[in-house]
Amino acid sequence: MTFASGLLLVAACFGLTALLVQYLFVLRHRREPPRPLPESARRPGISILKPLCGVDDDLEANLEQFARLDYAGEYEVVLGVKDARDAAFAVARAAVARWPGVMRLELQEGEPGLNPKVNQLITLADRARHDLLVISDSNTRVGAGYLEEIAAGFADPRVGCVTHPVSGIGERSFGSLLDNLYLCSSAAAGMIAAKRCANQDIVVGKSMALRREDVDALGGFFSVKDVLAEDYVIGQWVTRKLGRTVVVARTPVFNVSLRKSVSAFFQRYLRWSVIHRTAVSPGTYLAQSLLNPVPLALSGAVLVPSPTAGMVATAVVVGKVALDLLTVRALRPQPVPWDAVPGVLVKDVLLFLAWWHGLVFRTVDWRGTKLRVAPGTRLVPLRAPVAVQTSTLDAGDELLDLAS
Repeated sequence: MTFASGLLLVAACFGLTALLVQYLFVLRHRREPPRPLPESARRPGISILKPLCGVDDDLEANLEQFARLDYAGEYEVVLGVKDARDAAFAVARAAVARWPGVMRLELQEGEPGLNPKVNQLITLADRARHDLLVISDSNTRVGAGYLEEIAAGFADPRVGCVTHPVSGIGERSFGSLLDNLYLCSSAAAGMIAAKRCANQDIVVGKSMALRREDVDALGGFFSVKDVLAEDYVIGQWVTRKLGRTVVVARTPVFNVSLRKSVSAFFQRYLRWSVIHRTAVSPGTYLAQSLLNPVPLALSGAVLVPSPTAGMVATAVVVGKVALDLLTVRALRPQPVPWDAVPGVLVKDVLLFLAWWHGLVFRTVDWRGTKLRVAPGTRLVPLRAPVAVQTSTLDAGDELLDLAS
């Protein structure tokens, strides 16, 4: 028991040290100036593909921002819904009426696969007018120079994909606070550290830019119609199949989460744990538990209580809370709320439980359909859909923190 307690405490300290290194990579990444695109350079035409499913928090405001992007070139926003029964249809139609020169609305054709977001992307890519495609989720907002930074990335012909870290903003409920803390401190930070420390590419579907020719070379979006983590898989294929590089932009995109419940947060990461486990090796999945050191430290202190164990556990808890909050401050413009300190601890406990869930289970209940998640996050149906769903099409970002 003493050995087990000591091992848990050592593992927690190791994980905390790794998180400190991760935070330093985030600071370095954020302080570097974005790659400039000369004023004289030709701005490529850009088609922003936005699959919609239901009315997200502040959807109208999210769409309005994309209608007013500061880009010197030509761009369009192609909105998609599965059919006119979707609650987002009326919002999308109103946006097109308000900004007809920028926005268009397309209805999905057919249902070729099990991933509903990809089903829409197949139609949207076919209808897009430009050859630089930007996949952007409906619950996101972006910073100044968003399209300029993407265009600058593709000025290098070796680049095959530009993606962005994802920061969470807007919380008005405790569940949304947990979600936004996680996106900043684990997902975005892990994505940046993976690229800078190990040159590992974690592509996030909340903002993923690709050349049409490269999408076609990979078999189109049709090639990932039955893959849940289509963003991660496409990112891997860009480097392994096409021999191109992935750029992680300096500026985050902002996931707007206002009123999510704690239960909804926990259910999402129960699904994430299954998807994550099927995307990485068992050794990697086990090692990633070190980056959630608070439960490890508390378990070690409780297993064999002693003043030394208590001091170590306390130091780990304080250090983890401090690093999470510092990372959040580095990755979003919104101030850190007063309840973020207990939020960090609740988040970490729930994520620890979800991590154990991923060791055992291989099925998810996703938008009314029971699916088995096979290796590589391939989807296998177990039963037919039971209801029309109206939640955000953000399944691809379940692997946001594959570096964590």
